[in-house]
Amino acid sequence: MNMMISTMTISLAMSSTLMALNYWLTPTKSNNEKLSPYECGFDPLESARLPFSIRFFLVAILFLLFDLEIALLLPLPWAIQLPHPTHSLTCASIILFLLTLGFTYEWTQGGLEWAE
Repeated sequence: MNMMISTMTISLAMSSTLMALNYWLTPTKSNNEKLSPYECGFDPLESARLPFSIRFFLVAILFLLFDLEIALLLPLPWAIQLPHPTHSLTCASIILFLLTLGFTYEWTQGGLEWAE
């Protein structure tokens, strides 16, 4: 029990020291790079409540959706090494077909175009 208390005390002291060092050593001056607009074009010093294009949000959600569905294919190299990989290849083919179908639907509906 005594060892546990001393370990917790040491970790608390180390974390407090590291946080204090971080606060004292990091520069807090603003420069042109920090004050410039981000990649999305928003000015970081303006109000965060300004309306923005819904296209930006839609493309971001579509990217996340397709990116997560591609993650379903990650176990495929290990599944091919099974004695009978036909089931795994069939499932992967179905996933790829559905991804392609969804992508073409979004493309034909104009969901991937920035200009309105």
